[in-house]
Amino acid sequence: MPREDRAALVLGIDFGTSNSAAAMLDADGALQVIRLDGERTEMPTALFFSSETHTILYASEALHAYLSGVEGRLLRSLKSLLGSRLMDEYTAVGDRSIRFFDIVVLFFKELKRRCELQIGAPIQHAVIGRPVHFVDDDLARDRLAQDILERAAREAGFGQIAFQLEPIAAALDYEQRVAGETSALIVDIGGGTSDFTVIRLNPARSSVANRSSDILATTGVHLGGTDFDRMLDLSTVMPMLGYNHLGTGNRPVPNSVFFELSTWHLIHQSYTRKALHFAKELRADFADPALHRRLMHALEGQHGHRILTGVEAAKIACSISGQNASVGLDFLCHSPGEHLDAWITSHKMGETLRTALGEVVQCAQACVLRSGLPKVDAVYLTGGSSALRPLIDALGAAMPDATLVEGNRFGGVAAGLAYAGAHGCFQHALH
Repeated sequence: MPREDRAALVLGIDFGTSNSAAAMLDADGALQVIRLDGERTEMPTALFFSSETHTILYASEALHAYLSGVEGRLLRSLKSLLGSRLMDEYTAVGDRSIRFFDIVVLFFKELKRRCELQIGAPIQHAVIGRPVHFVDDDLARDRLAQDILERAAREAGFGQIAFQLEPIAAALDYEQRVAGETSALIVDIGGGTSDFTVIRLNPARSSVANRSSDILATTGVHLGGTDFDRMLDLSTVMPMLGYNHLGTGNRPVPNSVFFELSTWHLIHQSYTRKALHFAKELRADFADPALHRRLMHALEGQHGHRILTGVEAAKIACSISGQNASVGLDFLCHSPGEHLDAWITSHKMGETLRTALGEVVQCAQACVLRSGLPKVDAVYLTGGSSALRPLIDALGAAMPDATLVEGNRFGGVAAGLAYAGAHGCFQHALH
């Protein structure tokens, strides 16, 4: 937006599968990354509908209430539902039903409220990040996903909205820190998607509104942190509940219940009356009744999010330290004094995620190939899942001549969206 028309503040919003962030440039052109969750600049994309107080909690408060045993309903990974028929479906929260679309609106309203509270002024203009592909290989559903997101933002109170690709936004943030002309592969590994852009960067051109000539290629794949969580959950925790268990007649137990229980945005489907009845009927398929008891305890106690939260934490701890990390599962035990842990090791994580990370790296290499460049100067990593050690190692091996730069995992995209908004993105962003 032109500098002379800065009366209307432009907010950059990174609406993420796992975490969301927001930023803007103030009247002096200085970047302000909004503190959305206490002192944290990222807020978990989560809502909790409390059955005890009949209130709605957001972000870390939502997660804390759920994990501390407050009666209610936790919802996460809402972004994964964009472009699907589920958006218009209703789901039970306490004694009422609400559309998934309206839950997205509630989250946007809360994010807007928190930003306005900190900034001290109303905000009507927003630049929202979007992945290269909301939905792989389906242009109609991809357009629908962006349309739904725009409609939700408008119902939350934003009057003028533009979109920018998340990896391009990350590039605009990285450009503030390069000394001169450079080529970069931007690697944005979020909760639900992995997106890539090859772009020419130069701080001398950072204020140019239309940078389309500098964008050499974009690619993306619908794989991200929540997929990695699901795979690790299935390989480490779910076998303790019967996944891949050879039951009566030496036949494997049906696995659909385990896939739903390990997928952030499908967990709620595991708790329906029909799903619980199906799980109970599986008792005859189990040769080991202890496994079935654990499965039913996880379902009847609605522990799916708690299990996945533990897996996610162990994944992060193992990535950072390189040491084994445990997922505490004592809440699934029946006998007094019983102790139950699942373990994530560097080797286990690498083996479990090998195929998925191979797809991510192939998509990154395809982006460089599509750009026409023989190689890039830098590989810039951003997004909440970009710190995954097996991924960093795989990218380094695939592009040994490039400098690997670890960027702002949670705030980089939001910052880039803020720069885009300040430099006229409403004329040149995606609509």
